[in-house]
Amino acid sequence: MKDQHLPALGPRFWGALCLASIFGANMGDFFAHNIGLGHVAGLPLLAVGFALVMAIERFDRTAHETYYWLAIILVRTAATNLGDFFAGDLRIARWLLMAIFAVVLALVIALAWKTRWRSQGSGPKDAVLSADAPYWLGMLLAGTLGTIMGDYFSHNLQLGDAVGAIVLTAILAAMFAAGSKGLIWSLPFYWATIVMVRAAGTDVGDFLAGRHMLGLALSTLLTGLAFVALLVVWRDPRTEPATAGE
Repeated sequence: MKDQHLPALGPRFWGALCLASIFGANMGDFFAHNIGLGHVAGLPLLAVGFALVMAIERFDRTAHETYYWLAIILVRTAATNLGDFFAGDLRIARWLLMAIFAVVLALVIALAWKTRWRSQGSGPKDAVLSADAPYWLGMLLAGTLGTIMGDYFSHNLQLGDAVGAIVLTAILAAMFAAGSKGLIWSLPFYWATIVMVRAAGTDVGDFLAGRHMLGLALSTLLTGLAFVALLVVWRDPRTEPATAGE
């Protein structure tokens, strides 16, 4: 993905990613339940959508973030269904799935850094938003791991969606505080934060979509609108100088 289609890494990026995670968690459940595709049938459609986004992005030279965030939503939606498929349909223990996906994610990131990212820039700072094939695979793995982790907190630990969301959000806030000191540029910490964003988003999304709250359809709509509104209202700081000069 071209540099002009990538967002700047900062508070706006993380805020949008958190809302995208909640929206994507609801979207995955909406695909599976409300549309009736289950956890598997919708995956080819999401894969085709992702491929189309990547193909069209290659020919667009204008500077905007639309392709990146569309890809994030598609990957997050797919990750929700993958996590639910492994833990729900196949009934594999969540603790085992978390261990497997954590190891695979670590291997993918380490291999990408060793063979690709290190040669493209001066350090990890240039790799955290590389948006190439290993990056999107990492996003899918991190999203799936986060989905399973969120469900582990709410179901296996019997915290429920509300308490699980509070606990995971508190952990995520602590990670943001640590990352603000520069730790976020560390690849391991960056990807650990991505996983925690997905985990917290899973429980927040499930809580909002509960039958005693908004319900799945309305929660999906409202979290999607909130995600878009944040991107529109909170403009990328890199565009501000050009706007002021016009």
